[in-house]
Amino acid sequence: MAIDSATAQPPPTYVEDAIRAFTIATMFWGCVGFLMGVVIALQLAFPLLNLDLEWTTFGRLRPVHTSAVIFAFGGNALLTTSLYIVQRTCRARLFGGDDMAWFLFWGYQFFIVMAALGYVLGVTQGKEYAEPEWYVDLWLTLVWVLYLVAFGGTLVKREEPHIYVANWFFLAFIITVAILHIGNNLALPVSFGHSRSYGVASGVQDAMIQWWYGHNAVGFFLTAGFLGIMYYLIPKQADRPVYSYRLSIVHFWALIFLYIWAGPHHLHYTALPDWAQTLGMVFSIMLWMPSWGGMINGLMTLSGAWDKLRTDPALRFSVAAVGFYGMSTFEGPVMSIKAVNALSHYTDWTIGHVHSGAMGWVGFITFGAVYFLVPRLWNRPAMYSTRLISWHFWIATLGIVLYITAMWVSGIMQGLMWRATDEFGFLQFSFVETVAAMHPYYVIRALGGIMYLSGALIMAYNMWRTIRGEVEPARASAIPARTVAAE
Repeated sequence: MAIDSATAQPPPTYVEDAIRAFTIATMFWGCVGFLMGVVIALQLAFPLLNLDLEWTTFGRLRPVHTSAVIFAFGGNALLTTSLYIVQRTCRARLFGGDDMAWFLFWGYQFFIVMAALGYVLGVTQGKEYAEPEWYVDLWLTLVWVLYLVAFGGTLVKREEPHIYVANWFFLAFIITVAILHIGNNLALPVSFGHSRSYGVASGVQDAMIQWWYGHNAVGFFLTAGFLGIMYYLIPKQADRPVYSYRLSIVHFWALIFLYIWAGPHHLHYTALPDWAQTLGMVFSIMLWMPSWGGMINGLMTLSGAWDKLRTDPALRFSVAAVGFYGMSTFEGPVMSIKAVNALSHYTDWTIGHVHSGAMGWVGFITFGAVYFLVPRLWNRPAMYSTRLISWHFWIATLGIVLYITAMWVSGIMQGLMWRATDEFGFLQFSFVETVAAMHPYYVIRALGGIMYLSGALIMAYNMWRTIRGEVEPARASAIPARTVAAE
């Protein structure tokens, strides 16, 4: 393409090699995390699968699963998409160039491996979503600060005067996660030659800080960051503008303000002061409005383009993800209400809720993003097989339905059994009876996890064939040639 030097600048050369590596790492760690989820789900159904070894017990492998899915799969997905999107929406090469991108890649993978080794060996803080010990936390802080420098520096040197809304969500996610990470991990090591540490806060203050961190890890890492993906991905996939840019700005500011106050709803009926519990509940209920505003904005972007769902199975992932986002952000506020929480707290209902968001929202929007990115990053006309994308979609969807419905039924039954009393006021069921009653639902959950993992393995195979430059023979003659280098 010719460039008139008097009127236009040549397009920038974007950093892509490290982003390709992040994309592959996203899929790799996703499969690892889903596999660990299947293993621990089977352990709950069949405890002998703990193998009577300290390194393979549920308590050691459970944080491997949660961190692999959230920080390894989800984190690599966010790094991949944010670094890809910020360059194109700013029309500027990534600040720091290839060296910065490769440091972020290898630095983040090192964090993942060091954290996982700690979990298996029993070296953790014992905090939900914040298990790594102090030396791993320090390394992650360095990597994350440089991530902010790379992202923020690209925004500063942008050629596009307007900052697209996706970048607002990414920036809020990066800054807030940094504050949360540092605030919740303030600790004093026993000694600098020792892996253990003591948290600066203790007691109810420690619990309050932990769930300020824990809920906002969900709010900013698993929500705001992935909303940045949604605001770029769905308009690109549907070839339509965002339904309402004004609504996206209202969505952003309302979500950012409200989410940070909702953490205390994790501590209902504890030593936390009642006013703080109520504050968390009220802000959680208010969160329903901006969350559904974002869902409506994402779905309505398809106005006039709904027919694409028949021909583009990757778009189905993105749209289904927004549906799961709406469902889980309705269920969460309901569960934060004290009367409901009295039944749901500590039960499998919470597990079902978390996984409807993690598998449906985070997983599906990531799958849609990877299916979008792979042909463009490797300059291929399309994914190897559209048929395999459809198989992945339906197998994974059925897996989610089996998983979350089993946990809903199990959790509500669990809560009711715990509360059931006879005419004399004595509990009707012992704890072990509730565990026995949940067994069939645990088997169903494991089956749902196996299906979800199977879909991810199908995707990994499809991605591998695409990177190799192959096209399914039945589709080879039907795919028009196109150039994606300028996208």
